[in-house]
Amino acid sequence: MRADRLLSLLMLLQARGRVTAGDLATELEVSVRTIYRDLTALSSAGVPVYAERGPGGGVELVEEYRTTLTGLTPEEARALFMMSIPAPLMQLGFGQELKAAMRKLSAALPESKRREEAQARQRIHLDSSWWFQSEDAVPCLPAIQQAVWNDRWLRMKYRSNFGAEVEQVVAPYGLVAKANLWHLVYAREGSIRVVRVSQAVAAEVLPEIFIRPGGFNLAAFWEEWCAEYETDRTTYLVRVRISPALLPHLPGDFGDRADLQARASPPDAEGWVALDLPFESLAAARTRLLGLGRAVEVLEPAPLRKSIIDFAEQVVRLYQQPRD
Repeated sequence: MRADRLLSLLMLLQARGRVTAGDLATELEVSVRTIYRDLTALSSAGVPVYAERGPGGGVELVEEYRTTLTGLTPEEARALFMMSIPAPLMQLGFGQELKAAMRKLSAALPESKRREEAQARQRIHLDSSWWFQSEDAVPCLPAIQQAVWNDRWLRMKYRSNFGAEVEQVVAPYGLVAKANLWHLVYAREGSIRVVRVSQAVAAEVLPEIFIRPGGFNLAAFWEEWCAEYETDRTTYLVRVRISPALLPHLPGDFGDRADLQARASPPDAEGWVALDLPFESLAAARTRLLGLGRAVEVLEPAPLRKSIIDFAEQVVRLYQQPRD
């Protein structure tokens, strides 16, 4: 019993810093005399604890020892202070809880380390959203989260990519936020699927519990699904001829500069290079390559080249028409 009390006393001193003997006695439901005996026992065991009497006094651990007790190095503490509240956690309703947890963690550190918090926050800020990314409306997220957390069947109505509304009863395995956009991983009819939570227009948590597969790993499934998704969306290869002025400035999703130059053919007489670029479809390739103007020429496939010529001619005809 005393060993438990000594450990509790040690943790209180570590978390709160200077505490009066009276407050420690109240917290541990013992007498002040017992607190002083316990402090003597801790000191005899090599714990650097000391007491200061009088107004403003109290019991305190040596600061360096408090730092050791946290188990955090200065670099680890600094990394935690750099964290900001991700928007998806705010949508789940955990923003205030995470803020409270961070405040408690900060309070458990010595004063010298707490001073580094403001310094870290003023020097590094993490923003996980992309440019021009608007926040998805996710009115069904609370119900979906409840079903996921409690392993309940979910009746969900969502809007498909073609605009039709589909209603299904599914087993919701997990929620994943990618670039601040929520996705539901669910099972139906023996297969595991993914849908954007913003596509859900209605969600009802059912009372029945589904059996989650013991070997299912959400993070591993998501990594594999993303790899397949990206592969499926980049199967339309286009052979292009690129101006030397454009090559260093191609959008990053085509690859970094060194990768693009490694994949490119030797420059021709005009300095242009040939390169294969992946796209999701003919339409996607046409839209993006038209935006690059005369700095890129499509060589293959022929249907895409003809389609770009047709679109370009339509634009020219439109702008050649006299305006009233």
